[in-house]
Amino acid sequence: MEVVKDIINIGASDKNLKLFEGQYVLKNGMSYNSYIIKDEKTVILDTIDEGVTEKWLDNLEKVLGNKEPEYLIVSHMEPDHAYNIGTLIEKYPNMKIVGNTFTFNILSNFFDVDISDKKVIVKEGDILDLGKHKLQLFMAPMVHWPEVMVTYEQTEKILFTADGFGKFGALDVEEKWDDEARRYYFGIVGKYGMQVQALLAKASKLDIKMICPLHGPILKENLEYYINKYNVWSSYEPEEDGVFIACSSIYGNTLEVAKKLKTILEANGTNNIVLADLTKDDWAEAVANAFKFSKLVVASSSYNAGLFPPMEQFLRRLKERNYQKRKVAIIENGSWAPSAGKCMKDLLQEMKDIEVVEPVVTIKSRMKTENLAELEELASKL
Repeated sequence: MEVVKDIINIGASDKNLKLFEGQYVLKNGMSYNSYIIKDEKTVILDTIDEGVTEKWLDNLEKVLGNKEPEYLIVSHMEPDHAYNIGTLIEKYPNMKIVGNTFTFNILSNFFDVDISDKKVIVKEGDILDLGKHKLQLFMAPMVHWPEVMVTYEQTEKILFTADGFGKFGALDVEEKWDDEARRYYFGIVGKYGMQVQALLAKASKLDIKMICPLHGPILKENLEYYINKYNVWSSYEPEEDGVFIACSSIYGNTLEVAKKLKTILEANGTNNIVLADLTKDDWAEAVANAFKFSKLVVASSSYNAGLFPPMEQFLRRLKERNYQKRKVAIIENGSWAPSAGKCMKDLLQEMKDIEVVEPVVTIKSRMKTENLAELEELASKL
């Protein structure tokens, strides 16, 4: 697929893959992008995942024919992009490999090959001159591995962003960018907001006309929209004013309470509400929604004098991704010795800048008439 003249995406999509990284549910497969820039010197930007190797090699040969590329730029060493480095080393023995010091440290972990005569070690701001096209390299450490770097093509003003601005989903699927990009970002990159902010600061000094990520569509229009999304996400600010209700219920009684709270909030004029059942719904989408909205309600059953595991896992995933700057309300349920409330509060207090709404609403087995007033009060505080 031509990006612009002489810049081609030779990537492929895997529509049969059901889990990305063995944990993220894929609704519409996954795309893997790999680029070729044809010039006086030809460069390949990243390889591709094992599962789509055959299609990628076919695309590679159609574009290059018998020509041997001078360079391979390795933006990111994760195997979904770097698996076929060995394939290229064998296929093109004279090709140089461009990376930073961290790149080659990690590369040696994956590939037992001697590339001492192939290394081109670059630093911040270095330029690789291909002829018409000049590529400037910028380091993006911990977005989301330490070796990550992005490439700015100065002639066409294209920023190749590695995993940045990526999303779940095959390229031929028509779907809104935001939802799958948000789920991808908070699942995979979300912990590293400070590092993403640093990369955005570098990008703000560049004249960017196009963004080419390693996953998802090439972004050619309304770039301010996508960059603003990344700025909001990486600064941990709420994307929308609204309420996300996350519920983990064993027999459905806690879920009934969560649904009742949603009804009360809607009756009070709050319309931007999403309710998730953590025992059934996609956990990565739940995490993304917790970051999307300004307020969170956690409702859970007690379990073994502690917290029902789906809720504990949810909160720990939020903590791992630096969840912060939110108002959070707590609903607990317990038949004889409710313990979920304290457990949830303790986990929330390990996070930064979290305002816990008091008091905790306690349900004993099933919702009673007296609980309705407590839910009304809780709704008013949200």
